[in-house]
Amino acid sequence: MGALQFDYKLPRYVMSKVGGRFKSSLYWNSKLSCIRFVEDADTTLPNDHWAKVKVKYSGICGSDLNLIFLNDSPATSPFTSFPFTIGHEIVGEIDEVGSEVSGIQVGDRVVIDPVLSCEPRGIQDKCPQCQKGNFSLCIHKTEGDVAPGLLIGACRDTGGGWSTHVVAHKSQLFKLPDQVNDLNGVMVEPFSCALHSVMRNPPKDDDTVLIIGGGVIGLSVIAAIRSLDISCNVIVLVKHNLQKELAYHYGADKAIDFDQSTYVEELSNSLDAKVLDPIFGAEVVEGGADLVFECVGRKKSVHDSLRFTKSGGQVVLIGLAGIMERIDWTTVWLNELEVKGCFAYSLEDYKGEKRRTFDIAIDLMEQGKVDLSPLVTHHYPLEEYHQALETATKKGNRSAIKVVFEPN
Repeated sequence: MGALQFDYKLPRYVMSKVGGRFKSSLYWNSKLSCIRFVEDADTTLPNDHWAKVKVKYSGICGSDLNLIFLNDSPATSPFTSFPFTIGHEIVGEIDEVGSEVSGIQVGDRVVIDPVLSCEPRGIQDKCPQCQKGNFSLCIHKTEGDVAPGLLIGACRDTGGGWSTHVVAHKSQLFKLPDQVNDLNGVMVEPFSCALHSVMRNPPKDDDTVLIIGGGVIGLSVIAAIRSLDISCNVIVLVKHNLQKELAYHYGADKAIDFDQSTYVEELSNSLDAKVLDPIFGAEVVEGGADLVFECVGRKKSVHDSLRFTKSGGQVVLIGLAGIMERIDWTTVWLNELEVKGCFAYSLEDYKGEKRRTFDIAIDLMEQGKVDLSPLVTHHYPLEEYHQALETATKKGNRSAIKVVFEPN
């Protein structure tokens, strides 16, 4: 059973870091890479509360690419265990169940909430965050029944989606109804990330919302806002024509091309903001959006999220974490902005009750409120991972949005 794994070794890390500057494919297409294809990578159930899933599709996430390009902050390294099989966006079919698993049987189609919080780790005395339902904020991600790991796809004991099989705790498994196809199934995880960020930071109907980034998460934020029947004004900053088309498809009021020479003026006009010229440096924007969702995680996009937010507004950082130098934080102080990070998914307030984000995402898909299957533009067998990663890193040239593996 094949798997695509990441195995940190200092010599490999250094060689990939140096070689990758000259040719990006050396990060995954080299004998000295930290990425390796393993033919025999069978996973066993950690205990009787777990099940084995035969993977149908597993997505390539921006965080996976960040890992492969060795851009992750060292601050996340204690929450991994090597070697681990990559992949946390997973739809599959139950292949084996432990004796303590109920409500799930062999043959069921499922998606997996990959966060390895207290319950999957078998920790009886749950941490304060898990007691509140904030599973993504669990403080026990290095303890319990399995090795350290923020989630499946970063833990050596669970496997990951970039393989033929993966194991998951019974609390992480969500059955898919017949109305939700497998392509929507593989999108449940990224959609849940977007849904969580919107539900924890809901726009008002009269707000102007700016979404920076027209990739999977940015488009999913639009879909989340509209599927929750929020009628705010949505403006999106995109890079490619396909992103623009899909932004309008999912309910954006305006999509603006990221053109280095013109986007500041066009975006400012759309936000009824004023552009001011400093003595040197980037333009200063006065006014802006009530709420900004930053969905890229790059220095430029973070800087834009801060300067295009109006005084007293809010910035929600959903894009990848990382070390970013020379970001000007002046507007946070000057305009009294609220800046907030948002990671993964948990328990949400929904129609008067507490529900898991994955449950809500699946319900919205089942009701026909959202269909994300058009975002899955390319799929590859695991053995063709060189081509898959090449496509995922050059999306604009290949009209790609979500690239997935089809292992079986």
